[in-house]
Amino acid sequence: RRHHPVTVMWDLPFLPFCALLGILGFVCVAFVSAWCQYWRGGFALDGSTKTFNWHPVLMVTGMVVLYGAAALVYRLPPAWTGPKLPWKLLHGVLALAAFTLAVLGLAAVFHFHNEQGTPNMYSLHSWLGLATVLLFSCQVGAARVPPTPKPPGPPAPHPLPSLQWLAGFSAFLLPWAPAWLRALYKPLHVFFGSTILMLSMASCLSGINEKLFFSLKNGTTEYKLLPPEAVFANTLGLLILLFGVLVLGALARPSWKRPDADSPDTRQVPALLWGH
Repeated sequence: RRHHPVTVMWDLPFLPFCALLGILGFVCVAFVSAWCQYWRGGFALDGSTKTFNWHPVLMVTGMVVLYGAAALVYRLPPAWTGPKLPWKLLHGVLALAAFTLAVLGLAAVFHFHNEQGTPNMYSLHSWLGLATVLLFSCQVGAARVPPTPKPPGPPAPHPLPSLQWLAGFSAFLLPWAPAWLRALYKPLHVFFGSTILMLSMASCLSGINEKLFFSLKNGTTEYKLLPPEAVFANTLGLLILLFGVLVLGALARPSWKRPDADSPDTRQVPALLWGH
């Protein structure tokens, strides 16, 4: 049977794809670190612009790279068999690390603004970024669990987004949590997980653009003249976008999802993902 060329290109084992994604994530962190070190003067904790430079590094590392890694934990073939608890812990640790870096990144920019007398929370970037972190705070501690049969009787109400953290905490740390709660919570967790990643990308791209507009104003370094710093930072934005799109693509690919326990293909799909 003939395959469309695009289908053939996308039909590759998960682990090589995951390795490529890991390299891309490392490149994103290296790029944002190099930008802040070489063009923006480095890092400090004295409230100067060097304090601000922690903000983009921590946000890209946490809200994009580590968050993307946490989202893909359950796509790893070893996570499809055996106890789920180690993989839930890994997912939770990566998510908590991402959230911690995001909070530190916010602390850096607020400290810089307060020391310089700059107003906080006036730009679209700041609104979008804070909304992303607040939404993420509702996800920390949550764990994805396989679907379970619904109990007889009327369906239970869906938990509200504001209760996501409580529901996720209960489903993750309390094995005796009701099956209906875990089954109802999983679609919310998956939906908001992908939404947060998209918001993180939008926040990073708008932040890079905003920083370039603020910093490249005079003479031969004007942004519209596309100096080397602008080319480098614009490239960083494209790398972040590519990383996020690939993560979302991996999450949406049906053959890379954990199969149901009663699926006849359960034992065959991991071999395909490993490339055997």
